[in-house]
Amino acid sequence: MKFTQYFLYMRQRPDRVKIKMEWIKEAIKNPDYAEVQSDGRIRKWKKIREEGKFLRIIMLPDGETVHNAFFDRSFKGGVK
Repeated sequence: MKFTQYFLYMRQRPDRVKIKMEWIKEAIKNPDYAEVQSDGRIRKWKKIREEGKFLRIIMLPDGETVHNAFFDRSFKGGVK
């Protein structure tokens, strides 16, 4: 996996520190939902049972570089 500098910076925030790398890897490999944004970036969501929330991963158009990862409070499993 590759990461943008933005991801590495945001990962230091208190609300993001608890996001495990294994969750990010699982969301990329086996997302529950995925879509491509108009700018080509890829959104992937994975329900994290331990947290009871959906983790959203945003990847660059190359499909390899993680740009952002956070718990998406507004995502309800396909119905935003």
